Amino acid sequence: MYNQAISASADTFEAQNATVRFTATPEGTALAYGSLLFMALLPIFFGALRSVRCSKSKKGGEMPETITSRDAARFPIIASCTLFGLYLFFKLFSQEYINLLLSLYFFVLESLLSRLDPDVERLRHHLTNSNNVVFAEILNYEFDTKSLICLVLSSVVGVWYLLKKHWIANNLFGLAFALNGVELLHLNNVSTGCILLGGLFVYDVFWVFGTNVMVTVAKSFEAPIKLVFPQDLLEKGLGASNFAMLGLGDIVIPGIFIALLLRFDVSLKKNTRTYFYSSFVAYIFGLVLTIFIMHTFKHAQPALLYLVPACVGFPVLVALLKGEVTEMFR
Repeated sequence: MYNQAISASADTFEAQNATVRFTATPEGTALAYGSLLFMALLPIFFGALRSVRCSKSKKGGEMPETITSRDAARFPIIASCTLFGLYLFFKLFSQEYINLLLSLYFFVLESLLSRLDPDVERLRHHLTNSNNVVFAEILNYEFDTKSLICLVLSSVVGVWYLLKKHWIANNLFGLAFALNGVELLHLNNVSTGCILLGGLFVYDVFWVFGTNVMVTVAKSFEAPIKLVFPQDLLEKGLGASNFAMLGLGDIVIPGIFIALLLRFDVSLKKNTRTYFYSSFVAYIFGLVLTIFIMHTFKHAQPALLYLVPACVGFPVLVALLKGEVTEMFR
């Protein structure tokens, strides 16, 4: 799920304007960008903390998905193919029907597939030994009170999003996807992280500055794969429609690298979080710089152009000062 979401995400900061040109007030602009920054930091911070617990967990349902160097090298190519494919679909077919299918995928098919996935081995066993109990096993789920409450709440928000496409519902799902992505997608080492971030650095710069593909997909794609916040909230309230946006890829991709550095801090057993905090501050610096450049030049910016050098450069500089470069890249 996260790979599709990240690949298709609008990895740009862009003001999404309505057909009538709207000039945001300084207060509205500051509120929108400040809110996006705050929302971006939440899943990174808490997702990184949860990734440490997840890496120590022995439960099968909580085991993370490890990204290898081969996966990292392939990812920008897969992301490019997915992005361009979406661009062609939006050019050839009705945007309304495409977004309807995408919404159904995110909220129906993905939920079913993820729920059946833990039972694949058990299903294979019963298919080869006893067909009589297959369906009983598939339907044999146990829910506690917490799970049922979460199921009801997520269903309500899902229906709200499907019917209204409201930006608050979009952000609730976007934050949940980003949090789970940072928690469950684990880089196996810092070198793999550098390969992934370097490849997506080139990917982001090319598709934003070299073509109009990224911005077109960002504005056309109606699915919770980006965080949005209205710049006209102060004027129009919750019915505001002029949005600034940040793709989930600009959160999850740097986020899984920051989470890796937190696990590296833990592995050093020095009771410090130097690399985590340095990379976290670097992310804030990179995102603020992205906002500043975009606001100054009034043009969509590839956020990874600023985030990647910051998130990689700051921790490496710290490692050089502490003489721990070898340990970091080991």
